[in-house]
Amino acid sequence: MARRVLEKTTFSTGELAPELWGRSDLNAYGNGAARLRNVFIEPSGGVRRRPGIRLVDDLDGPVRLIPFEFNTQQTYLMAFGDYRGTIYRDGVAIISFETPFGVDHHALLSWTQSADTLLVVHPDVAPMRLTRTGAVEGESGEGNWQLTDWAWRENTVKRLQPYYKFVEPAVAITPSGTSGTVTITASSDLFVAGHVGTFWRVQGIEGEITVVTSATVASIALKETLPDASETQDFEEQVFSSVRGWPRSVTFHQDRMVIGGSRDLPNRLWMSKSGDLFNFDLGEGLDDEAIEFALLADQVNAITGIFAGRHLQVFTSGSEWMVTGDPLTPANIQVTRQTRIGSRADRNVPLVNVDGATIFAARSGRELREFLFTDVEQAYGAADLALLSRHLVQSPVDQAFDADRRLLHVVMGDGSLGTLTLYRSEAITAWSAQSIAGGAFRGVTVVGGQVYLSIERGGRFYLGRFDETCGLDLAITQQIGSGEDPRRHWGGMGDLEGVNLAIWAGGVLYREVPVIGGTVSLPEGAGAVDGIEAGLPFTHEITALPPAGSDGTRPHGGNALRLIAVTFRVQQSGQLRVDTGRGLRDVPLGNGRRGGDNDADYSGDVSLRALGWRRGSGAANSGLWHIAGDLPWPFLLLGVASELGVND
Repeated sequence: MARRVLEKTTFSTGELAPELWGRSDLNAYGNGAARLRNVFIEPSGGVRRRPGIRLVDDLDGPVRLIPFEFNTQQTYLMAFGDYRGTIYRDGVAIISFETPFGVDHHALLSWTQSADTLLVVHPDVAPMRLTRTGAVEGESGEGNWQLTDWAWRENTVKRLQPYYKFVEPAVAITPSGTSGTVTITASSDLFVAGHVGTFWRVQGIEGEITVVTSATVASIALKETLPDASETQDFEEQVFSSVRGWPRSVTFHQDRMVIGGSRDLPNRLWMSKSGDLFNFDLGEGLDDEAIEFALLADQVNAITGIFAGRHLQVFTSGSEWMVTGDPLTPANIQVTRQTRIGSRADRNVPLVNVDGATIFAARSGRELREFLFTDVEQAYGAADLALLSRHLVQSPVDQAFDADRRLLHVVMGDGSLGTLTLYRSEAITAWSAQSIAGGAFRGVTVVGGQVYLSIERGGRFYLGRFDETCGLDLAITQQIGSGEDPRRHWGGMGDLEGVNLAIWAGGVLYREVPVIGGTVSLPEGAGAVDGIEAGLPFTHEITALPPAGSDGTRPHGGNALRLIAVTFRVQQSGQLRVDTGRGLRDVPLGNGRRGGDNDADYSGDVSLRALGWRRGSGAANSGLWHIAGDLPWPFLLLGVASELGVND
């Protein structure tokens, strides 16, 4: 019998997809795991039990989470629900207001922020502008918030918004006069009732439609005098309206507001006049004037998102584009297609920048790509970040990057949360997955260094945030006040009425405690306590991949083998529950102290002996060891050394 030692010093490739379990020749195999659940992978390579999720609020229904940073000290979370929005500051709701966006609009909701203004768009709803101004004397310290429609720049004769001729070039209209309110008659069907109140330009003269008589006849109130009243093909209508749809996406780039696509013009880009964000008049094509063009190619290019990075990046349903010009002017602008991946057209997954790369969800729903410029090729590439962990990526619906911890959180369509540790300079691209007992994740965002999550459970919706001070999900922490006696009954749980919770009290986890009348009660024999943490328990899991040969180039295959001993190097850990072939069992750490006090957490090596031969590898349970623990103690695994006996 030969003895071999397998050293695992890092988990820097994360959880590997089962179809890669036979690829022990890959470097990723030696640095990966078969299962990583409810853990975060450290940029240094270790695996840490994730924080619990502290309950922030009980929501009325589904929401779309939007971050807003007024300055480095004042950051806000916005939750857009069903025609209602709520603004949170440090986890406390401070303002609620009506919005034109319902639950049906959440999928395609898009936004961007500049200083004190948030622009929110949807192709079926008039775009909105949310502005926060500083507080004035006698008013709330949170300032003034105002939600208004977009206001295009306007002068006495023109409203400087985009215009376009939506019908065939040959279609003509004939005005009945040259000034005032005149009748215009079209050569084919052109008008609908919704055109009343929209602005048109006839031979460059602007007017407002006042009456629609039929599909070919309407009245228009002209602002200036027409050159003549003859038939003309020179007319156009405002691009954005209830008839033609509204902007799909928006951003700011080089002191211009950029609008990407609309419902009826999905492949068109509009850029405002430089320094004048709501002025889209093309003028004479001077350097600072507005720019407008369409993305034309051999495949569908409906714009799904735009991002202001190193260049203006345009993401479409069929490909990715780069818009260049230094600076961007009507004369020197260049548009170049870079890759042909395509993004989801049915869901706006926010674009995220990580170290110069723009992360986007690919059209297939099984890929997460990074759009990155390479100096060597002077072009963008789109590497797949989910290549090694394809099974964890299931139709992403939301994403946000926690820069402080180097974690990209991605909410999947199936309600799971994929977490990607991304550190390009250290070649770390490692996935793990998070779950919540009986619930599903529906949204995520990062505000002021805090990761906020919207959660659905039992038909109810909650707002929570990762909190390293708690070890349960939807957690509520309570302590007795000064002069109060310890107690068994704890109220203040009304937001979780009817839910069975776990109660962590006095170093003991009590499971399946119901919330009745907003109160939880410890079992009779538990006694009174000074404080509790109530919430949903979760289990962190780390499972080894099937063992590979000593040279790392092949699996052991049909050879008989056994785990002789295994050594886990842990740090600041309160619990180690491990299965080496005889079922899960708790392992005493250090001097046996395993309390909730961080000062008692153990750091060091824990060695275990194991018995039993096994044959073959590759099955889901064929890893040499498996760690699983649900106590709300911290846990950090740095490395593992496994000593094997192999019968060749």
